[in-house]
Amino acid sequence: MQKGCKSILYQGATGSGKTALTAHMLHSAASRGMRSIFIVHRRELIKQSIDAFNKEGLRHGVIGAGFFEERSHLVQIAGVQTLARRISRLAQPHLIVWDEAHHLAAQSWDNIYGRFGCFHIGLTATPERLDGKGLSKYFQALVTGPSVQTLTQQGWLSPYRYYAPSKIDVSKLHIRMGDYEKTELENTVDRPSITGNAITHYQRLCPGRRAIAFCVSIQHSQHVVEEFNRNGINAAHVDGETSVAERDAIIERFKRGDIKILSNVELFGEGFDVPGIEAAILLRATASLGYYLQQVGRALRPFEGKDFALIQDHVGNYERHGLPDDDRQWSLAGRDERTRKEGGLGTIVRLCPKCFAAQQPGADACKFCGTPFPYQPREIKEVEGELQEIQRDNIRRMRRREQGMTETLSDLIALGKARGYKSPYWWAKMVFNARQARRIGKVA
Repeated sequence: MQKGCKSILYQGATGSGKTALTAHMLHSAASRGMRSIFIVHRRELIKQSIDAFNKEGLRHGVIGAGFFEERSHLVQIAGVQTLARRISRLAQPHLIVWDEAHHLAAQSWDNIYGRFGCFHIGLTATPERLDGKGLSKYFQALVTGPSVQTLTQQGWLSPYRYYAPSKIDVSKLHIRMGDYEKTELENTVDRPSITGNAITHYQRLCPGRRAIAFCVSIQHSQHVVEEFNRNGINAAHVDGETSVAERDAIIERFKRGDIKILSNVELFGEGFDVPGIEAAILLRATASLGYYLQQVGRALRPFEGKDFALIQDHVGNYERHGLPDDDRQWSLAGRDERTRKEGGLGTIVRLCPKCFAAQQPGADACKFCGTPFPYQPREIKEVEGELQEIQRDNIRRMRRREQGMTETLSDLIALGKARGYKSPYWWAKMVFNARQARRIGKVA
């Protein structure tokens, strides 16, 4: 900002405290007489922001349906839809902070953004649209926060265990607006075999823990809740059409532990702050890396007595997007077209054949149950050919050309294995990250 940059996007992992950072930042701005607005897109997020601002001792007003509007305060928390309707009443702000800024391409968000020529700071765990396209239209610079691994090591996020006891075939599903077509996906996942598998593994892996279930549709979520309740596990469903009073009551019962399974449809993927969540049950396959990270991030907030978060993936999301704490390179340009169509970066994850725990490759046995991983020796074939002298420079050029022909992380890993590298995954990751850094540098 001191260098004249007026629009900055901050990437911080889910659960890393972006709202608390905002409260601190806006407190500083108000102390210097600056008007600022913190824009959120859901009623629950308004309430969470009020709590965070009160904890900071920050006086503020609220612009939202059902809240008393007090425009005299320098700091305002605003619901995006209400703000769009009341925008003519507002004084020109010096600063706007956008929560979940990857939604900025939506019409109402875009209109507000274009209305005010002030400083803009965007906050998001995933600095790209849900379809993988970039946000360079809105922001001039990207600042990345500490990684999930770093936050976990420092105790700000919870360690996790990731289990994938089942998966689905999405090869024939169409993708619309960056994700699988909902009707097709619902027909694929809303099946007794998948729901039954989720219940069986919940009872085996984390009985009695509070879990968030992510479903495709209202009907799918209701079916999941019916089956959990039928098996003696208290469950409830909420969606965007659930009344405010009923939704608040259900969430409160979930926080107390009276409800063990809270099933939802596109409601709690973003910003839902309940540290008591101990598990996430993924029943919605997604081609969106952003949506996937928002889902698994719900379970990563630590709290006293919580040793680890548990993630049950019944739709194979780990195959498309990797594990929650994989290192990821972010850019305002977003991901390239091919990567967006593939739905992820092709990260290699090893699945235990006995307990179905997903983990990084490289170990000889499962780190959770100790089961040895099957060993597949490389097959060496002898072929006839004539010996010829090959200069060292020619070999280097050939290897560089061979490496340059690879396009994805998976291609690089396959090349590393073909070359017989001791750690082909880590070599490929290093090369891939270097490529991404060069691309980011060119864009910048």
